[in-house]
Amino acid sequence: MRKSLLALGVVAAMSAPAMAADYSDGDIHKNDYKWMQFNLMGAFNEKGAGKESSHDYLEMEFGGRSGIFDLYGYVDVFNLTSDPDSDKANSEKIFMKFAPRMSLDALTGKDLSFGPVQELYVATLMEWGGNAGVNNQKIGIGSDVMVPWLGKIGLNLYGSYYGNNKDWNGFQISTNWFKPFHFFENGSFISYQGYIDYQFGMDDKAGNKFNTTASNGGAMYNGIYWHSDRFAVGYGLKLYKDVYGFKDGEALPWTQTVDSSGVAHYVAVTYKF
Repeated sequence: MRKSLLALGVVAAMSAPAMAADYSDGDIHKNDYKWMQFNLMGAFNEKGAGKESSHDYLEMEFGGRSGIFDLYGYVDVFNLTSDPDSDKANSEKIFMKFAPRMSLDALTGKDLSFGPVQELYVATLMEWGGNAGVNNQKIGIGSDVMVPWLGKIGLNLYGSYYGNNKDWNGFQISTNWFKPFHFFENGSFISYQGYIDYQFGMDDKAGNKFNTTASNGGAMYNGIYWHSDRFAVGYGLKLYKDVYGFKDGEALPWTQTVDSSGVAHYVAVTYKF
């Protein structure tokens, strides 16, 4: 499934001076914020565990910070008009992703920063579809890192647990960014925003219970978006290579040919609450 855009809450964080988190004063709520938006999306030639798919969907995206907890998440609803000819007509209607992180700096009251690393977290990621579909959980170590030009990015390393199989299978490294790079006189701006999800160390032995046929694979999303206070409009180019551990061109029990590598395109119209 598609992972959504980086939280616009990052913009608020980026507007502050680039310095390490400091909770030694005991005020763990001084950096609190929250946000929510709806994205009307169009996906074209999306890759995955089956044939490529072009479809529409509505996404409720949200996130924020409260004390020791940092949260990002979204809920996608596919094939809004229930069109029987849609590529999503016989697929699950809803997909959800929640990614709460717990700040170790705020929890301990200590500055755990070093070098470009601004803050450390216990990072989790939960992905759910409907019925007997996607049911994955991930846990590991997370961080906020300052990098040249992009500024603050999220960087997380997880171990992957497959809930339907009741077993662990490989690891995932994820990063995301949000970089405003051109500002207009009216306060709107253009941003480069995106993410990388890369899985490795997966079981690729024939007949394994995860159906994974590649030991590694992933995706990179590159978005150019215009933002105002209330609206956003954007385009995203997504690059895939054996995404989710499914080797491109191979057959799986539910499809004759997996289309898991290549290029997909996304368009988005956003309303911010």
